[in-house]
Amino acid sequence: MRQKGVQLDRETFSCSICLDLLKDPVAIPCGHSYCMDCIKRHWDREDKKKVYSCPQCRRSFKPRPVLLMNTMLADLVEKLKKPGLEEDPADHCYAGAEDVACDFCTGRKLRACKSCLICLLSYCEKHLQSHFDVAQLKKHKLVEPSKKLQENICSRHEEVMKLFCRTDQQSICSLCSVDEHKGHDTVSAAAERTERQREVKAFNGSADKAVEDSEKMFTELIRLMEKRSSDVKQQLRSQQKREMSRAKEFQKKLKQEISELKRRDAELKLLSHTEDHNQFLLSYPSSLPALSEATHSSSIYILPLSYFEDVTAALSAVRDKLQDVLREEWTNVSLTEVDVLMPAAEPTTRAGFLRYSQEITLDPNTAHTELLLSEGSRKVTFMKEQNSRPDRFTDWPQVLSRESLTGRCYWEVERRGRAVFVSVSYKNIRRAGGGTECLFGYNDKSWALEFKQNSYSFTYNNSKIPVSGPLSSRVGVYLDHRAGILSFYSVSETMTLLHRVQTTFTQPLHAGLLVCDAAELCKLK
Repeated sequence: MRQKGVQLDRETFSCSICLDLLKDPVAIPCGHSYCMDCIKRHWDREDKKKVYSCPQCRRSFKPRPVLLMNTMLADLVEKLKKPGLEEDPADHCYAGAEDVACDFCTGRKLRACKSCLICLLSYCEKHLQSHFDVAQLKKHKLVEPSKKLQENICSRHEEVMKLFCRTDQQSICSLCSVDEHKGHDTVSAAAERTERQREVKAFNGSADKAVEDSEKMFTELIRLMEKRSSDVKQQLRSQQKREMSRAKEFQKKLKQEISELKRRDAELKLLSHTEDHNQFLLSYPSSLPALSEATHSSSIYILPLSYFEDVTAALSAVRDKLQDVLREEWTNVSLTEVDVLMPAAEPTTRAGFLRYSQEITLDPNTAHTELLLSEGSRKVTFMKEQNSRPDRFTDWPQVLSRESLTGRCYWEVERRGRAVFVSVSYKNIRRAGGGTECLFGYNDKSWALEFKQNSYSFTYNNSKIPVSGPLSSRVGVYLDHRAGILSFYSVSETMTLLHRVQTTFTQPLHAGLLVCDAAELCKLK
């Protein structure tokens, strides 16, 4: 009994951070006591916030409280350390190399049983208890122990990232939403997860339906082939039966004719030995017709053996055609891209982007009359005098590409001079007039990055926002039409993302340029 009492006392005078007997015990303003070194280390981690909390009740203090050792507690702890009374701590499960360790344990750390997505800390059973006892902590979100909690912290603002920017496809904190992500399409992380899960469910449902439909179609094809096989087999057997019947009939007639010929032959032999000339002449005419009738038996037609060979050859040709069709169409089916959950991963290096490089040329039929195309319709130069090219964009010095852009593609534009609008646009953008409905980026049919010698800006639907990034004379454009991603990059020795758009493209796109001096679509190796 005495030993049990000592154990209770021991727990009473243990630090809830290190779970060992208090060393240089101090009491903080809320009344809880800790080892002086333990609480100092805990508050050192909170120095950036300038608000200091109690690990147990989470009460906060400002400024940082001054710590003084509680001598009475220190004496009591010393008494518990007398020989014969001190026992080893209870047998706890300590954290191994692959485990998540408790953030509050000092020395040898215990294995964490939960992580808190609000505190962004992991707790063993002992240190987790405050999350069940303190009203404010009960609202926190506890999850299975995780080593990736710090990934939820914004590296720029040191805040928990509770929002998701759909424009840039990344998690952000509340300060990011009013700073560099201002005006972007942002939702809560929970809402984005719900949407992603809905997309997963929809995709799985679509995949299940596609499997079911494909099974039905293949079953129908198999049944059709089986029916055609049965029909051909029945046709061949019927033809075989008819021809065999005709052959037997022909054979029967031949036997009858042979028998008749033998009879006539005997009659003629007998007649030839008749010495009575008058009797010979009277009998001969009646035998002669039978000889001439025998020549008609050869008119019976027998189907040639090549008939069946021709059927086999025809079926072989049908088989080859069917194989070619299936092979060609199956290639198309196999190469069909399906976007699931998130858009296809965007490349991270220039070499990765160059995999999707596309040779783009400018369409002279869309070029403004003061734009001169050269270098194989890749370079465009603004001319003060009008040239003889067809008048398309009547007021703005703009031009579209010949090629329509779908799927994933990448190209680069070299600015030569003051400023260039690098754009993508629907082909049906209005071209006659000087209004915003014709100007790249100032309507809902085009997106444009304006890059000058000393600045960038992005414009869509008459909404213009400044863009920061390293200045360069070359800009790379990455388009994933199916995923609705449009990204602009500053290209030098490295590539830096300037701006990314996440939207839904309803038509094929064309590359577009508005030039003040000159610009060129780069040849990419």
